[in-house]
Amino acid sequence: MKSVRSIILAAALTLTCASAALATPSGQIWIPSTDAKGFKEVNISIDNYIRMSHASDAGTNYYDAGVTVGVLPFEKFKLEVGLDYYTDNLNIGGSSNASAHPMLFNFKGAIPEDAFFKGMPAVAVGMFGIGAFDRGAFETGGSNTMSNITYGLVAKTLPVIGRISAGGYHGARKNLGYDNNGILASWDRTMTEISDKLWLSVDYMSGNNAFGALSVGGSWAFTPNVSLLVGANFYNPFYNPQGGMLPGGKPTINTQLDINF
Repeated sequence: MKSVRSIILAAALTLTCASAALATPSGQIWIPSTDAKGFKEVNISIDNYIRMSHASDAGTNYYDAGVTVGVLPFEKFKLEVGLDYYTDNLNIGGSSNASAHPMLFNFKGAIPEDAFFKGMPAVAVGMFGIGAFDRGAFETGGSNTMSNITYGLVAKTLPVIGRISAGGYHGARKNLGYDNNGILASWDRTMTEISDKLWLSVDYMSGNNAFGALSVGGSWAFTPNVSLLVGANFYNPFYNPQGGMLPGGKPTINTQLDINF
């Protein structure tokens, strides 16, 4: 019954939040983290991304409803797989447009900190944004859902400071364009001085593409299994020297509701 009540609460919160991306693998605010679900652990995430601007080049609002499941019964090596329903609700151009093909896949393998020796950093490798719809590259007027971003990360938790993560990624050129590589970096920390329920993070994904962003935010755990994150995403804030529309659009306010079983 407690699980049923959690699902009902999640649905109610989602309806009041309005419209939401990157529920994808276990992550920080925008980028993946070195965390991964344990065996038979299930996460349901409902993410909303609302533009801070109504300008014509702001980009669309969008949402991502995802489920992630841990599939390996090992403590020192975890593997999670996930499925996302990612959409902007536009479906422009009917079935020939990427908006009409919202299903995306992800997976991640991860080794936690101190797994094999004291002081060992956490390590994770995976992919997200794995799509199956392909009608050519965006740059030539096509449409596809094949971001197919491969990434690797290492992370270490430092006393007082918190956890520092760093890594890199490579995405499909037909989806991200020619700037399809970059770095991943983040800081996150549970603010125990205030409350064990409060978590803060800053993360960054480089690249002059739709995924490049600087993100900040924090979450509050209402119960051990239900938390809500509120953050902001600033897409490619340090790029685009020639002017024009930023690949990721104008900044967004982001809410992420997570339910764990």
